Amino acid sequence: MQVLVLYSRQGCCLCEGLEQRLMALNLAGLGITLQVIDIDGHDLPTELKGRYDLEVPVLVAQGRELPRVSPRLAGEGLFNWLQRTLSNPAGSA
Repeated sequence: MQVLVLYSRQGCCLCEGLEQRLMALNLAGLGITLQVIDIDGHDLPTELKGRYDLEVPVLVAQGRELPRVSPRLAGEGLFNWLQRTLSNPAGSA
């Protein structure tokens, strides 16, 4: 299983919206598990907090940041975008 990391923040409407839209997808069908990391968590390394603090929500897969997802992309469109993005080694969809 591939891990898709969502760097997020509690109370951020963009973060919470993306998490909800991702959780509604059949990520297991793509061989993906979603891991949500709170950017304000006490155990988060300082370098990650500094890198993503003002950028959330950020998706990371296999150590690479994915392009920013449109807040309007949901359902099948989000699923297809994710599938294309993860299959493209350059990371662009």
